[in-house]
Amino acid sequence: MKTSKRIPLSKLQRTSKLMQTGAKVGVNYLKYYGDKMVNSEEEAKARLDENNANDIYDSLKTLKGSALKMAQMMSMEKSIMPKAFVEKFSLAQFSVPPLSAPLVLKTFKRSFGKFPHQLFDQFNNKAMNAASIGQVHLAEKNGQQFAVKIQYPGVAQSIRSDLAIVKPVAMKMFNISGEHSEQYFKEVENKLVEETDYELELAQSQEIKLWCGHLPNLRFPTYYPEYSSPEIITMDWMHGAHLSEFAQTNTDQEAANLVGQTLWDFYMYQMHVLHKVHADPHPGNFLVSNAHEVIALDFGCMKAIPEDFYNPYFELFKWEVINDPDSFEKNLFALEVLKEEDSETERAFFTKLFFEVLEWFTKPFQVETFDFSDREFFDKISAFGEQYLKKSTLMNMNADRGSKHIIYMNRTFFGLYSLMFDLKAKDIKTHNYTQFVQNTDQELLVK
Repeated sequence: MKTSKRIPLSKLQRTSKLMQTGAKVGVNYLKYYGDKMVNSEEEAKARLDENNANDIYDSLKTLKGSALKMAQMMSMEKSIMPKAFVEKFSLAQFSVPPLSAPLVLKTFKRSFGKFPHQLFDQFNNKAMNAASIGQVHLAEKNGQQFAVKIQYPGVAQSIRSDLAIVKPVAMKMFNISGEHSEQYFKEVENKLVEETDYELELAQSQEIKLWCGHLPNLRFPTYYPEYSSPEIITMDWMHGAHLSEFAQTNTDQEAANLVGQTLWDFYMYQMHVLHKVHADPHPGNFLVSNAHEVIALDFGCMKAIPEDFYNPYFELFKWEVINDPDSFEKNLFALEVLKEEDSETERAFFTKLFFEVLEWFTKPFQVETFDFSDREFFDKISAFGEQYLKKSTLMNMNADRGSKHIIYMNRTFFGLYSLMFDLKAKDIKTHNYTQFVQNTDQELLVK
């Protein structure tokens, strides 16, 4: 794989790169119009999506940072994004052209005043994995292997300009109006800024290991502050297959169930006990060991769940609340899904729409065990995003509804459901996490 010798850092450079990509997309559309005159609409559209996905991803992988992170986030939106975009953008999870060795060494020297070979006995200048915000190198000291994650230069400084560039596209894609959109973009911006704060990530990684280290079949690396900095995190090198690789090659149903139960317990424990959750559940953040243990990595994106949001949000997971019109409406108002200024038509429309969504979305919580390999359930869940946007657009209603906290909570659930479906996990005990609750220090939980 080719390496990146430089990353466009200024707003002008990054905007220029995207404009070049826009020109290529324009050419692709011209080809598409000619293509569909001699071939079927379906074939021509598939080629258009593939060409656009390739050109856009090639641009984003050069820019790296939050622009590429947005592609990674969009790859999880399987209900909205065309298949070609999902497949291409998913590469942003752990397969991006890495930085060249000179840039790596420069970043290391800036952080520690030393080159990596002066700190470690061995250091592989070639990245083992590269994603949207940083890349991982293998190092060794005193016979122990380390994973050294190095952040791309200029990533933190480009976040706000990147979001300003993609904001108009995102608003159109998700039918968001300008009037109420700022709180949502601010939430995304704040989370992206946090993901570039490696000191924060180091602290969160150590805390989540402390909080969840007792959960069965779940492992975490040990982190090393003495070899870490605002741009570098050093941890144990963990051996295992990426979760996506395991899901694609595994033929052992018991192993799939074990991995699925471990993931499910991990997320339910975070949500309901810690009220703080790892809000980036994509396959690149998990490994599966030969013993089918789940190895959890990368805690840069953690979402705290405020009490005044937690209560109404999870009240709507109860069947008796969903089916009680008064309780249902009360919690929709508490979550800002319904608004006082809504007309009767708007109130009726969104009440009915969210009832239909929650009726399926909460199915795993209405039973003791659930089969996440059920394609009907997954297809129905996947289709809701597209249906929601289409229906609200058709009715000429603003789709930006709900508390800002819903963005990352829903992203977490949809990501978790997707992982569980990919694993084809069955017989998952949905309330299993309750047996692992400890007398956790409350002061620790509210950090």
